[in-house]
Amino acid sequence: MPQSGTTSTPTEDRTGQRSTPATTAGQAAGDSAETDAVTRVTGELAHRTRAADVFPTQWVRLSERDFRVTAHWPAEHSFFGPVDGLHQDPMIVAETLRQATMAIAHAEFGAPLDTHFVMWDLGVSTAPSGLLLADAAEPVTVDVACSEVRRRGRGLSSMRTVMEFHRSGRLVARGTGSMGCTSPAAYRRLRAGRPAGRHDVIPPLPPVPHTLVGRHRAEDVVLARSDRPGTWLLRVDTGHPVLFARPNDHVPGMVLFEAARQAATAATGGRVFLPSDLASSFSRYTELDSPCLLETEVYDTGDGNDVTVRVCGLQNGEPVFTVTLARAPRRRSPGPPPSPGQAPAPVRSLT
Repeated sequence: MPQSGTTSTPTEDRTGQRSTPATTAGQAAGDSAETDAVTRVTGELAHRTRAADVFPTQWVRLSERDFRVTAHWPAEHSFFGPVDGLHQDPMIVAETLRQATMAIAHAEFGAPLDTHFVMWDLGVSTAPSGLLLADAAEPVTVDVACSEVRRRGRGLSSMRTVMEFHRSGRLVARGTGSMGCTSPAAYRRLRAGRPAGRHDVIPPLPPVPHTLVGRHRAEDVVLARSDRPGTWLLRVDTGHPVLFARPNDHVPGMVLFEAARQAATAATGGRVFLPSDLASSFSRYTELDSPCLLETEVYDTGDGNDVTVRVCGLQNGEPVFTVTLARAPRRRSPGPPPSPGQAPAPVRSLT
């Protein structure tokens, strides 16, 4: 079963949005001009509980399946803060894509607010020079195209989004992701027999040193040591205010992205790892009550700058997810979003 992103468990609709496509989001399909009607992004639509963690702010509908989103990437954030003294965290691009996809699915495609979203894959390509801290005050414009839309009655079954991110008129990132929608009743059937309480969670393991994985605080470390070189254990802290903002019966996709980035940082010697490309795929849920082992393979071009790391998560001996991250610090413009599970041709394996 694919790995889910954050599940949605709101008990009431406090957004003013309807579960059918929102009429305030824009003109009817077929109108050619960009509409002035704006839909605001709320925490409920983006599946976040704190306003500071919501990065898309609003959107307008351009056509039946095309939208223009405005986002803000803050210079300071409790988790998605600066990776170094110069750049914003590229992982904020993936999180913005994820939030914008869910918000549009709710308000434009009829996914009720209690929908459980299942993430199948996500790919992002960025230009490090487009993520400078000096530009953080500038809004980000995101052009969103929705495709592979499959309906379930008047609601949504699944879809793919493709996004281009611009800041100050410059293309700074591209991304794509596909997800499925599951009703609460179907999700309960799917997860029948799985423990749902937090008392079933493995207690957080001792973290590796935060400097080894590129974090500034020990509480943000999601890796623990294993007994095999080049591998780590997933460290799960369900009390983390950003990574586990909502109750969840499995490990959210955001945690797995961060674990992969931290594993890539550790595997390459603890240097700042600014992922310019990220490709991920998920084969099943990562459970909270069982250890998850992360294996890494490092591919180096030989010049010490461009490097690619593949991170595979294994649980009970079975693969649960794969994330491939590439660091290309001299890139001037983003490439196409990498394909799910895309891996480089090995030039020189370091592990």
